[in-house]
Amino acid sequence: MNKPAEEPQENPPPKNLPRTVIVLGLVSFFNDFASDIVIPLIPILLATVLAAGPVALGLIEGVADAVASLIKLWSGRHSDLMSGRRKGLAVAGYTLSNIARPLLGLAGSWPVILVLRSIDRVGKGLRSAPRDALVADATPPGMHGYAFGYHRAMDNGGAVAGSLAAAAVLTWSGLSLTDVILWSAVPGFVSVLLLGVGVEEENKGKPAPDHAAAPGPAPAPTLITPPPLRWSVLSLPMRRYLLVLMLFTFARASETFILLLGHQLGVGTVELLLLWAALNLCKAATSTWGGRLADSLGRGALMLLGWTTFAVSFLMLGTVEHSVGLWSVSIFYGLCAGMSEGAERAIISDYAGPRDRGTAFGWYHLMVGIAAIPAGLLFGSIWQFQSAAMAFFFAGSLAALSALLLRMWAWPVRKPQPIR
Repeated sequence: MNKPAEEPQENPPPKNLPRTVIVLGLVSFFNDFASDIVIPLIPILLATVLAAGPVALGLIEGVADAVASLIKLWSGRHSDLMSGRRKGLAVAGYTLSNIARPLLGLAGSWPVILVLRSIDRVGKGLRSAPRDALVADATPPGMHGYAFGYHRAMDNGGAVAGSLAAAAVLTWSGLSLTDVILWSAVPGFVSVLLLGVGVEEENKGKPAPDHAAAPGPAPAPTLITPPPLRWSVLSLPMRRYLLVLMLFTFARASETFILLLGHQLGVGTVELLLLWAALNLCKAATSTWGGRLADSLGRGALMLLGWTTFAVSFLMLGTVEHSVGLWSVSIFYGLCAGMSEGAERAIISDYAGPRDRGTAFGWYHLMVGIAAIPAGLLFGSIWQFQSAAMAFFFAGSLAALSALLLRMWAWPVRKPQPIR
């Protein structure tokens, strides 16, 4: 059995992650450092300064995620058409987000927050699919779970640093919420600088991989023609997986609702920031380990664990009546959620070849985004017109159904690896 020509693999495979993956992890760390100085404060701003309720929060988060996801399909596809030249789109996306996000501190109404949050997520839309494809391009096939698990660990680690920094500044300085949000621009632009100078594209300036390089001047980048951008072109296993993932997104309400629940229970702003940090620390602690388990045990097992524990966690959140219960459930949720984050994206890299990875990740983010607006509005509306408990019970039940469908109908089949 011959090795695929497009993905040569040395014998034995490397044990350490490639430099590109390490740097992209640092980029995500500093970007989420900036983001999570701001994001945990949004539900508090809405509930106090701007006098808006859970429906407004659901609309803001749903629209923002949907805008991002619609752009991700285009950006991923475009990076494939440009022979894998993905870095430019990633730089543009990180830059746009880190210009718009600090301006949230100056917003005087929730519609302004909606607009700025959407611009922030346009930046996320531009960068996410190309960045995920860069991670897959740089990583040997047998290490994709490890690579994406590490990336999610750095992402969550940045969230820990950002929320702790915000809590410390609000506790020990005289800065206002507005000042804290404006200062988030500093770590944001560190992430842009790291990406600009620290990442080299695997396919940059190369001709199509099945052509030998000719002597003489370097050829212009070769335009690749991936398969048509149609749903029917995707493999049946990938379509089933994306449909079930879309259903699960209806249950996966924004984690900022956990903070809104804490606010309703009377938890103070600084403690909520510490709770946010603890939740993301738990996710960071298990992400890399979970990614490695996904490589050795299979992606489906880790996904099933993550979705099942999500269902249990949200059902338990519906019964929380004090801060101790909120902390306990949030920590349990974070530990279990982190284990499956790498597997969720590694499955997409299993279903895609080197020439259409950007498009595959674009479809992944698009399907999640299609469900984002109705999911956020539905969760927020149930909360506002029924109760917080009913909203969490609904999400937990839907997550349990999604986990059942994943196991019975869309179980990912492990991609055979080349003989070593």
